[in-house]
Amino acid sequence: AGRDMAAPCFLGWDFSTQQLKVIAIDEHLRVIYEDNVHFDKDLPEFKTQGGAYVHSDRLTVTSPVLMWVKALDMILEKMKSSGFNFAQVRALSGAGQQHGSVYWKKGSIQTLKNASPELPLHQLLKACFAVSNSPIWMDSSTASQCSNLEKAVGGAQRLAAITGSRAYERFTGNQIAKIYSQNPEVYAQTERISLVSSFAASLFLGAYAPIDYSDGSGMNLLQIWEKVWSASCLDACAPGLEEKLGSPVPSHSVLGSISPYYIQRYGFSPDCKVVAFTGDNPASLAGMRLQEGDIAISLGTSDTLFLWIQEPTPALEGHILCNPVDSQTFMALLCFKNGSLMRERIRDDCASGSWDEFSKALSSTVAGNNGNLGFYFDVMEITPEAVGIHRFNSDNQKVVSDFPKEVEIRALIEGQFMAKRIHAEKLGYKVSKYDEKA
Repeated sequence: AGRDMAAPCFLGWDFSTQQLKVIAIDEHLRVIYEDNVHFDKDLPEFKTQGGAYVHSDRLTVTSPVLMWVKALDMILEKMKSSGFNFAQVRALSGAGQQHGSVYWKKGSIQTLKNASPELPLHQLLKACFAVSNSPIWMDSSTASQCSNLEKAVGGAQRLAAITGSRAYERFTGNQIAKIYSQNPEVYAQTERISLVSSFAASLFLGAYAPIDYSDGSGMNLLQIWEKVWSASCLDACAPGLEEKLGSPVPSHSVLGSISPYYIQRYGFSPDCKVVAFTGDNPASLAGMRLQEGDIAISLGTSDTLFLWIQEPTPALEGHILCNPVDSQTFMALLCFKNGSLMRERIRDDCASGSWDEFSKALSSTVAGNNGNLGFYFDVMEITPEAVGIHRFNSDNQKVVSDFPKEVEIRALIEGQFMAKRIHAEKLGYKVSKYDEKA
């Protein structure tokens, strides 16, 4: 009875590209446990680099599905030996790297349901996957599948209007189409196709977990308005695909109770609920507690914008996904490749490598930069597709030579943020009246 008195907690899992992470929080959202397994370092037998294999064509990028399973075994054993009390876990959920796909072989559902608690999962499931190396988001080998899909539905903009994005090489539908066209027998052996997120949820559920609306929006297959698979997109990718995908569900759905395997092997409570897993980007929107009208910007190697949108207008750039927090609304995702590395280069060129000097230069210039404007793309940009450095003065004339250092610094920052606003508004983001008055 003492164990039942333990304070309730909740587990969050993150099946990301380079590691598997777990966090336990109590009812006040305080972190009470954290751990991770780093794929390259902790599972060297899989010989991954950055959690993946880059194939000889430099375009195909995969990860071994059993590595993800073994990482889960490893982290659960670590938790057990540290004395973590699994009986206090009321519910768990998680996130997965977006777009990656897992191919369950016919009959795997039985193996999953009847998993013997004597053995680690990776041993039980080793014959369960029709494709042993899962295509992941870094893969860009499906150009022909993408153009086929866009042709089949009447063009890139039409596909965006249906699925929230034009065809992208990493998107799951195009990856499935490639597997079907290259290995039809492997496709025929597959009884269920999961995203990384729904695959991870399946491991806990002991059954095939459905794909959630939000992560499902990153497949080029889901009608984001009606929340059902698009027949024309499915048909363009592979035959009999609907059956292999199952029906999608809202991202906050309770899928059921944890599989007996975890109750017997780790001491989880039979009442512990498994909540649908989603993609890492939707999970960030939820985790940052965004609300209507909010924007979050992640400044990294690539800059990513997350937006909460009521009335989206899907475009050829960026992505519209179903909102994980509120299924009636949407989220938009915009990615800019020229992020921190571009800022660091201008910092090195114009501020002798010092962020302090960079900030001083920025505050010494006026907002609007006296009409001097610049677009800075060291590498080919995604949004928009452009490269090079383009400077304009207040007369809208192209300036070939450099701006003065402090003008250059402000032009870079203002240009990056104006681009973010313009592309956000193209996708249906509205700056509210309240903001304008303020």
